[in-house]
Amino acid sequence: QEQLVESGGGLVQAGGSLRLSCAASDIIFRTHTVAWYRQAPGKQRELVATITPDGTTNDAHSVKGRFTASRDNAKNTVYLQMASLKPEDTAVYYCNTHPYIITINGAHYWGQGTQVTVSS
Repeated sequence: QEQLVESGGGLVQAGGSLRLSCAASDIIFRTHTVAWYRQAPGKQRELVATITPDGTTNDAHSVKGRFTASRDNAKNTVYLQMASLKPEDTAVYYCNTHPYIITINGAHYWGQGTQVTVSS
């Protein structure tokens, strides 16, 4: 059964940096585009960045130039390097395949996410 474990979040001041990691328990990450998503309190989950199996990335306009996705297929791990953080980046960050979310027994599967809090 697929398992996603996000880590690396924390409390940081505006302008600071964090590096998030997402480890998958299966080789599914090696052959799929993976995305980072985030969900702020009271808001819908939004797409932040994607990275294809060969490493091509695409970022949401709100994070372009500040966030960079990368991956290590041998470790089934995807990273999100975040710089110049802003208070509006505060959210729980998740990873998953893209565009189709991992489905287990007919339901979308999400890991526990990792909390990023940016203070002003």
